Amino acid sequence: MSSTDEKETKRLKTMSKFEGKLLGMGNPLLDISANSEQDILDKYGLKLDSAILAEDKHQPLYKEMVEKYSVQYIAGGATQNSMRVAQWVLTKAGKKDTTAFMGCVGQDDYANQLQDCAGADGVLVHYMKDESTPTGTCACLIVKGERSLVANLAAANNFKATHLESEKAKEIVDAVDIYYSAGFFLTVSVESLVQVATKMVEKNKTVALNLSAPFIVDFFADQLATAIEYADFVFGNESEAAAYGKKNVDGEEEDLGKIALHICGLPKKNDKKPRTVIFTQGPKSTIVACEGKVTEYVVEALPSDQLVDTNGAGDAFVGGFLAQMVLGKDMEDCVKCGHWAARYIIQQSGTTLAGPCEYSG
Repeated sequence: MSSTDEKETKRLKTMSKFEGKLLGMGNPLLDISANSEQDILDKYGLKLDSAILAEDKHQPLYKEMVEKYSVQYIAGGATQNSMRVAQWVLTKAGKKDTTAFMGCVGQDDYANQLQDCAGADGVLVHYMKDESTPTGTCACLIVKGERSLVANLAAANNFKATHLESEKAKEIVDAVDIYYSAGFFLTVSVESLVQVATKMVEKNKTVALNLSAPFIVDFFADQLATAIEYADFVFGNESEAAAYGKKNVDGEEEDLGKIALHICGLPKKNDKKPRTVIFTQGPKSTIVACEGKVTEYVVEALPSDQLVDTNGAGDAFVGGFLAQMVLGKDMEDCVKCGHWAARYIIQQSGTTLAGPCEYSG
């Protein structure tokens, strides 16, 4: 065991028993964020309002961003961000130490930054450490408030189900009532997702999943279908919903309610509760489908001059939504807090939690 592993083991042992309610498992990444120009997107074949995995041709992008722009390093990774926002909201409600996160990082300064940031936000992180691979990063290119994301998973891609055999992981999984993963994790370890989700189903607890990006729908269809079977809640945005409809609902791309109802009706492991599907649409109404009914929740639009960065809006929505679920609130309250959290985050650079949460319900 390395000295770093020994320190981590000691850190976890000195912690009190985790008795929280919400677990996220996903890809921890350090966001390298910068306001940029359209020309760099064109150079690397990138589009706004998109998220992709880095290919070989994208590797020079990270260095070029640092050299060309004033970059910010921000704790990231979709699921980890949702846990940070959820805990931020829960702390305001008097519920400290309620969230946990698992994923794989390297043994480097980036990993320390991620752990420090999540820890400062009150999230218990139980990382798997990979000595041979650096911590993952995500290039976040912001053009007029819209974002293009290019994830270099690196160590995040190496999470293994064996990590779930650790005593702290078992303690976390046994304690929580809600398990959430973004669809991005389906490119890494479906085995781990199924292992945790199966335990949730056995105890009639809640599993939540996010479609996360059109490429997940298009290129990881089998993995997504497997995960949806366990999901009690499925989140997505309008572009992800359209991609799903085009591929799976007779080419439907416009009627998001129809697409949501289709997903509601897919096979489900836990037949004791219905599946709920939530599609956000930026400033347009959020669609919620459950048991054959579609409900729309109006979004309070943000003036364009207050928009800083849409990166993290969906993650923040999920964080706010799940926080209210932990508190036992109804659907309207869950969506309301999700909207509030997303509105807050798009006025920041990245998923930055600047000061205590001020959500009042």
